[in-house]
Amino acid sequence: MLPNTRPEWAALQKHYEATKGAHLRDLFAADSARGTRLTAEAVGIYLDYSKNRITDETLKLLFALAEASDLKGRTAAMFGGEKINITEGRAVLHTALRAPRGATVTVDGKNVVPEVHAVLDAMGAFADRVRSGEWTGHTGKPIKNVVNIGIGGSDLGPVMANEALRNYAQRNLNFRFLSNVDGTDFAETVRDLDPAETLFIVCSKTFTTQETMTNAESARQWSLATLKDTSSVAKHFVAVSTNAAEVTKFGIDTANMFGFWDWVGGRYSMDSAVGLSTMLALGSEQFAELLSGFRAMDEHFRTAPLAQNLPAIMGLLSVWYGSFYGAETVAVLPYDQYLKRFPAYLQQLTMESNGKRVTLGGDAVTYQTGSVYWGEPGTNGQHSFYQLIHQGTKLIPCDFIAFCKSLNPVGRHHDLLMANVFAQAEALAFGKTAEQCRAEKVPEPLVPHKTFPGNRPSNVLLVDKLTPFALGSLVALYEHIVFTQGVIWNIGSFDQWGVELGKALASKIVPELESASAPDLKHDTSTNALITRYRAGKK
Repeated sequence: MLPNTRPEWAALQKHYEATKGAHLRDLFAADSARGTRLTAEAVGIYLDYSKNRITDETLKLLFALAEASDLKGRTAAMFGGEKINITEGRAVLHTALRAPRGATVTVDGKNVVPEVHAVLDAMGAFADRVRSGEWTGHTGKPIKNVVNIGIGGSDLGPVMANEALRNYAQRNLNFRFLSNVDGTDFAETVRDLDPAETLFIVCSKTFTTQETMTNAESARQWSLATLKDTSSVAKHFVAVSTNAAEVTKFGIDTANMFGFWDWVGGRYSMDSAVGLSTMLALGSEQFAELLSGFRAMDEHFRTAPLAQNLPAIMGLLSVWYGSFYGAETVAVLPYDQYLKRFPAYLQQLTMESNGKRVTLGGDAVTYQTGSVYWGEPGTNGQHSFYQLIHQGTKLIPCDFIAFCKSLNPVGRHHDLLMANVFAQAEALAFGKTAEQCRAEKVPEPLVPHKTFPGNRPSNVLLVDKLTPFALGSLVALYEHIVFTQGVIWNIGSFDQWGVELGKALASKIVPELESASAPDLKHDTSTNALITRYRAGKK
């Protein structure tokens, strides 16, 4: 069923038409308790959503749409291991990756939790050996450098987590991440490393991912150029994969192959074996804390009523702006330097999930679906793109993420940082009127330029401090926001067929670029001309 044919959607559309002109200045003036009333708190996260263009009636109608869309039933189906990824016939059980030992999560009649913890235990044992120096390279030197080779979900999650939790990492280990098939990425990643002290983690479920395996083969050649002996590969490479035959062929001992399952999507896999680099950095105990944060948010989302449910509220608000106001982007603005890669991580999580143009039943959608997620850490972004958010012509809802305590308290830095969080949310909401400008003696020709319309919506997420637990809960929060959006829009959030076409075409073009003779090109005239031009330029 197309969601915009539901009576609940029609009621929201009518409500939007009646209230779209309302200003946050007036909504706050009419309700002295609004700033404390439109809040929710769970799992150590305080959400202030009062600065959104909503009323109590808006929330009532959004919750009615969620109920009509069977958000609760779809949530139960996901947690219960039903095959809700219908185009691939798979369960969607990233939540099982953080299930406690002894829990039961069934897929095709089998409890998968023991397998999950068997992999976690193997990861922990391996991480302990590397971190302690017991694991040595081919020449007997301990490992000092860890290079994670992956792409997409096998890269973005580990990169983000490594940066976010750097304060908790073992600092005598140097972590790098190699993803781009551009040779420059490889060259700069290994330029100053000693092969005798370097461990590569090759993350590819099938061990056939073109970009990852190209980089892995180059890393193997780079390592062997110094270490000479092919047996050294087993001491300097481990795999996150399920393809034992290809892993063995590469030279990796399958005892050091850490698997995961087809019910784990790549963009949901940072808490699986894909997080091996994170466990190497943090150790198994702090990795367990990360999983605890995920699990706590899972339970909150699964059990909390809509009116107190953080992911549901934020997911429904994003539907409100995307499908009714026509907002096309969401800015995620973390005010913590450690979270500088968090917006990039969310880009894949959100846009690969909900960038869909047909419903689960294959019908073309006639409403906005997935938003463009983007952002940079504050206060850097304030001197970059906030101008457009404040005074531009586009409506851009914002999520501010901030922490009460700094992990690196330096003078008055943190108070200044937090002052900017609160000031930006306030300025976006209330702006500055022409009358206020005139009261400040702004020259009349400048009044239009110094007037801020306000009425720009934002959420503020306030957390005590950035810990492994807090990071896990934040990631799970956005995972379930994505799920909520997908349920309301009736789209498949867990496949990614749009990724495949370009990759398939690229595989056909590669031999045409590498061929010594001019092949019979059968593309469009533009692509044929570009290939011909490139071949000539190579020479």
